[in-house]
Amino acid sequence: MRYISTRNNKEEYSFEDILLKGLADDGGLYIPNQVPSLSKDDLSEILKMDYQSIALRIIKLFTQDTFSEAVLRRMVNDSYKCFNKTEITPIHNLDKKTSILELYHGPTLAFKDIAMQLLSRMIEEVLSKDNSKASIICATSGDTGGAAVASFAGKKNIDLYILFPEGRISEVQRRFMSTSQQNNINVISIDGNFDDCQNIVKSLFRDKSFSQSVNLTAVNSINWARIMIQIIYYFSAIAQNPKDKKNPDIIVPTGNFGDIFAGYIAKKMGLGIGKLVIASNVNNILERCLNTGTYEILEAIQTNSPSMDIQISSNFERLLYDLVNHDTKKLSKMMDELAKDGQFSLDEAELSKLNSIFDAGSIEQIETINIIKKIYNQHNLILDPHTAIAAGVSSKNNYHNSIILSTAHPAKFPQAIKDAIGIEAELPLKNKNIFELPEHIKNMKNDMSLVKNHIVSNFKR
Repeated sequence: MRYISTRNNKEEYSFEDILLKGLADDGGLYIPNQVPSLSKDDLSEILKMDYQSIALRIIKLFTQDTFSEAVLRRMVNDSYKCFNKTEITPIHNLDKKTSILELYHGPTLAFKDIAMQLLSRMIEEVLSKDNSKASIICATSGDTGGAAVASFAGKKNIDLYILFPEGRISEVQRRFMSTSQQNNINVISIDGNFDDCQNIVKSLFRDKSFSQSVNLTAVNSINWARIMIQIIYYFSAIAQNPKDKKNPDIIVPTGNFGDIFAGYIAKKMGLGIGKLVIASNVNNILERCLNTGTYEILEAIQTNSPSMDIQISSNFERLLYDLVNHDTKKLSKMMDELAKDGQFSLDEAELSKLNSIFDAGSIEQIETINIIKKIYNQHNLILDPHTAIAAGVSSKNNYHNSIILSTAHPAKFPQAIKDAIGIEAELPLKNKNIFELPEHIKNMKNDMSLVKNHIVSNFKR
């Protein structure tokens, strides 16, 4: 197993290389040079396993000999000890047509915990080989930051920097980041939106002398390891799904395209999945692309589903690599057009390929509130606004056999829940102390140099 950049498939890298780099030097994203294919016998065996065993089997395919069997088993087992459910990602029926896969039983109550807990252990293990130090940076639209803090707090030889858009995430999401008492955690609010935060991260990586000098590493879903680990719960979903419900459509609340891209890789590996359905709010750049063939950046609108308030879905570049038949020159041209003109267009063949695998739908703010209310009244179940959007898309498009990925605990979005059903969705008891702890946040203007100087000063100490 070797890895390449979406913008240069001539140079190959090991898993260890891409784990620590995150973003390629040419600005592209790392992907495996070949996705492993599973036979029917392999699939049959895997789908009988528990979550941790599935994780070991899938991760080994992508990491090869980076970690010994014993080390990998220890990391997997340690990563999921802190989850509230023994199944890690339990599934249950919403109605006869629809099931819900719950991905929010980790320490910060969001699906990001599933990958981040294991990713932090992988990075720490690799750094320990030569006792090196890393500066880890992460832009977040809400949940990634909290998951990163919970995973990296107190880790030796690692400084973590979280960038989030000021005033554009919920208080609960913010407090999961800002209340850490560990001195290796740096939480920075940026006067801008999520795309501004993400652009700062990408700019820092493009500055090669700087990124190398502080051993800069990314833990957003631009880091392939995040995608790799998220593949696991697609296998777990099918393993738990009733055997008579074959090839379900999987509906994914989608912002940065990482979660659903993991499903795409699972499908390429041979897992029985129907359509992969992009569910978004009014910031529906991906739905518009599926409908028109044009990927066009508009202004990001602030909504009650903040993790989707994104206009640049970074992981779409990984899919684009396949859509253009691995033509890196064509892909690079598209990315240049996006940077210069704010858009690019797919040709007829590329759009047809995209629509053969993906479907899409979007839900407006008031609809989201109404869906939360409807599901609560009908099923006595509280959905967070992102999961509610997926449920709305499922209902609108009338899927007859689908699995919705439920990406966050409803208590992370108290205002939306109160607007919908007039009650507070309570945090689990062990998480309630976040309202009592002091917050540690540094505010900065939307200026890459300010973040850069802060990282340098910490690295030298």
